[in-house]
Amino acid sequence: MNNENSQPLRRFLALDTSTACLALAVMEDDRVLHTIEASGERNHSVHLLPLVQKGLREAGVEASQVDGVAVGVGPGSYTGTRIAVTAAKTLAWAWNVPVAGISSLHALAWSGLMAGPDSRASGGTSWVIPLVDARRGQAYTALFAAGQAVIPQRKKDDAIRLMQRWVEELEQLLLSMPEEEWPAAVHFVGEIGNHQESAQRLHPMLGDRLHLTSCDMKGEPVGQLGADRLLRGERDELHALVPNYTQLAEAEKLLRKP
Repeated sequence: MNNENSQPLRRFLALDTSTACLALAVMEDDRVLHTIEASGERNHSVHLLPLVQKGLREAGVEASQVDGVAVGVGPGSYTGTRIAVTAAKTLAWAWNVPVAGISSLHALAWSGLMAGPDSRASGGTSWVIPLVDARRGQAYTALFAAGQAVIPQRKKDDAIRLMQRWVEELEQLLLSMPEEEWPAAVHFVGEIGNHQESAQRLHPMLGDRLHLTSCDMKGEPVGQLGADRLLRGERDELHALVPNYTQLAEAEKLLRKP
């Protein structure tokens, strides 16, 4: 029962189109009302707004009841990330509500935990390394630690990295720690396909602690991360919110060549 000191429920829309999977969530405070995951040909510009309307409708939420919009700002697909950020800013402006950006890699790391084995059930800590393929032996990636806290905690920033060097960096990070403090599991998650060989270089060190899980972005972690920021009163200035590309797009590089 609500009392006079209780806060009214707040409803949020959260979306991400930084990968091949369009992920969307409608939240009521930190509770998921409805999620949509739509895999396809990255044709998110066609499907996003109809799916927003569908998500709100199936969650039983009117547009006028939305109190904030959260959006994955990448890194990931340049075009995909722009679509989500532009849509989120447009909706936030039209609805006169705050907008908050979240890391798409953070959401992908959490998605991978949901998709694969999780050592936290036995009280252990996992490392989670999300991967979005960036071609030429590179990946958009970061490092998170998943312990008893609900939300995975960041250990390394989002960046585009050469996978061979990234795995070497992770190896050195492990070697700098006493072995008894190593994570109970190390998960590479997301777009694993072109990076299995690099990730497997940790197998001699980790053995069955190493897990490789191909997975899509899920709506729930996008919604949870977005709701977490918005419920804490965090927001981004509407016109200053931009995608996190982490490097120049190929077309921009060509334009800047002398």
